[in-house]
Parts: sequence; structure tokens; C-alpha cells
Amino acid sequence: MHSTPCGRRRKETLSKDADKRASRLQFLAFLALCLHCVALSAADTNALSLHLRSPLDYQVFQRQKGATTLVAIAGDFQTEIKGTALPDTLETKISAKSVTGALTNDWQRLPCDSRVASFRGQLAVPAGGWYELNIRALRNGVQVAVATVKHFGVGEVFVIAGQSNSANYGEERQRTKTGLVAAFDGQCWQLANDPQPGAGGNRGSFMPLFGDALAERLGVPIGIVARGVGSTSVREWLPPGTRILRLSPLTRNVITIGPGEWEVNGKIFNDFTSRMAQLGPYGFRAVLWHQGESDANQGDPERTLPGEQYRRCLEQLIRESRKVIGWEAPWFVAQVSSHGSKEDRSSDIRAAQKALWDTGVALEGPDTDALTGDMREKNGTGVHFSSQGLREHARLWTEKVAPWVEQQANKK
Repeated sequence: MHSTPCGRRRKETLSKDADKRASRLQFLAFLALCLHCVALSAADTNALSLHLRSPLDYQVFQRQKGATTLVAIAGDFQTEIKGTALPDTLETKISAKSVTGALTNDWQRLPCDSRVASFRGQLAVPAGGWYELNIRALRNGVQVAVATVKHFGVGEVFVIAGQSNSANYGEERQRTKTGLVAAFDGQCWQLANDPQPGAGGNRGSFMPLFGDALAERLGVPIGIVARGVGSTSVREWLPPGTRILRLSPLTRNVITIGPGEWEVNGKIFNDFTSRMAQLGPYGFRAVLWHQGESDANQGDPERTLPGEQYRRCLEQLIRESRKVIGWEAPWFVAQVSSHGSKEDRSSDIRAAQKALWDTGVALEGPDTDALTGDMREKNGTGVHFSSQGLREHARLWTEKVAPWVEQQANKK
């Protein structure tokens, strides 16, 4: 029996309707799968975070010889849900303008293993900043975690140590005006506005002003690691167990070991060298040492340190600290012995400081005994620097340090 034309048309219509329903079902199934994948991806993203240990915000890396410096990119992945899969790809890019021009701003691969939560890599970065670093983690080509560091740079880093005029005892707090000076407290970096983290006191310092002057002259960010301790003798900075022949004016870091016999407990030395070691080999340009007042012209003559003993103590501190950190860090030593007036400066201590320059143990720092009168707090009667004195202190350090840094930076 043959079907009629109407019957054939009806069968064709039913077949087309069935095909349409099947297509709609396939589309809905595909859409549901996509939504499921998106939901899983979102859940994975929320369950996974990327934590950076380097660079930190406002971190300054010491620039090295050559066009670029290797900057450590290190961190780990943290999961909120047990069993969350780790990324299989890690990429980063750096943006902003270096001293040599704009960066390429391309994504670059970093070491990544989906079986290991921690990673560490290096990028060659030219001097300059602040730079912004973006980092993204992917799994099967899908982004699952991101992190950003808004400010880091490659520039010049200085460790600043000594007693109160190398710390936060100035008459007026200072701030970085360039915004290119950062300070490190052993855990975090921050803009170097007074008081400086890591140093004694809670008032002002020369460091933001010094950093600004260098940043403007050199065109790179400046890092400050402040370690000054108020009222300290050079004797208190020596390694643990060091015998001293004369008791220091303050005895908080001294141990009596017999009648008229003392040794240093080493706390300041250990804290000082530990902070320097955190920066890594060649991780800073130089130590700036400003100290001497508590060794010169003490009320008790037995507490005054003769110049030759001062020279030996400071040379021991320099050499022993270099051994601990594992490299020959340059030191600048200021000429300082005065408590605020021209009359009380010590020719003996000043000669000892100069002897370290002459023998090549240290580089020549500024003569801050010259800062008297209104350069000192309390209308010229104090030991610490006034606001005007802090500005002059920064200028004197810049005059000594900047030309030498330019020479070092230009060496092949």
C-alpha cells in the first residue's frame, strides 16, 4: 500500500520536530556542562590563593653590575578545601618604566609543578621603579589564582647604624617627598616616613631626606634598613664574648665576668648582622656608620674610650660582621664625637675614625661634628639634630655617598 502525499508530508514534519527536540536537548546538556565547569572553576578559584613572599610591596632590590638584576619571585599556593588541585602553569609580567625605557610587559613563565605548593624563580629586571608585578596561576589553561604587587623597585639599599643620631631622635619627623624611599623592618617594607622601623627612638631622622636626595640624583628607588641604637658605645656592638678593657657608659649589653673584667653579651651584634643577612649576599650597597658620642669625653674618665681602642673595636665590628654575612660589605664611617658643641669634640676619637679611612678598612663619611648651634635641638643646646640639622645631615651624607655609588654603578 502506498502512502499518500499528505501522509508523507506528515511523517517528514514529525521527523523534523524530533530532530529539533534532540538538538534542543543537546544544547541544554552542553549549556549545563558549561555552567557546571564555570561553577567548578569559580569554586576552585575561591578555594585557591596565591601568596607572594618576594617581592613584597615597596621592596627595593639592590641593583647589581650589568643592565639587569635578578629579582626573586617566590611564594606558595594556599588551599581552603582539601584536595583542591594545584596549578600547572605560572606566569608573571612587570609593567612601568625603567631607567632604560618601557618594559616589554609580556607574560613570562615561572617554575611551577602541580604536585608542589611552593615556587621560586628569577626575573632579570633593569634598575628603576616603582614597578607593578602581576602573577597568574592556571590549570588546564584556565586562570585559578592571581596576585599583584603594586610597588617594587631595583635601586640602592643602605644599612644605617650607630647611636641616636643614626636613629629616630631628631627634633622633627621627616617624610619622603619623592615617594621613592622605602624602609625594611625585617618583615615588611613601607614608605620611609619617620620614625624609621628597626631603629631606636620615635621622632625624626635624616633618612627620608637622604633617600630623596639620592633618588632624585640616581633615578632609582632607595631602600633604608635602619639599625641605630641610642646612647650606645662601639663596645656594645661587638660580637658575643668579646672582652672589653673599659666599662661602657651604659651597661645593658655588658656582662661582669670577674673583678674589673667584662664582656659583651652580643645582642646588638647578632640583631645587626641578622638583619643584614636577611638581605642576602650583595643585597645592599653599604653600611653607613654614625657613632662616637658615647665613647668620647664621658663624665667618668674611666668610661671614656681611648682613640686607639675605639679604632680596634670598630675595625673588629666591621671585619666580624663581614664574616657573618659572607661578603665584604663596604662601610662608610662618619667623623663624629661631639655632644653638640665645638668645644667637646674629641680629637682622639676623630683621629681613630680617620685612621679607618686611611687604612682602607672603611670609606670616608661626613664630618658631623661641624653641625653645631641651630643645627642642634633645644635651641642649640641638645645632642640631637634640629629639623635644620637633619636636612644638613642628609646633605653631608649625600655628598659623600652619591659620587661613590655612581662610580660603582658604572663599573663593568
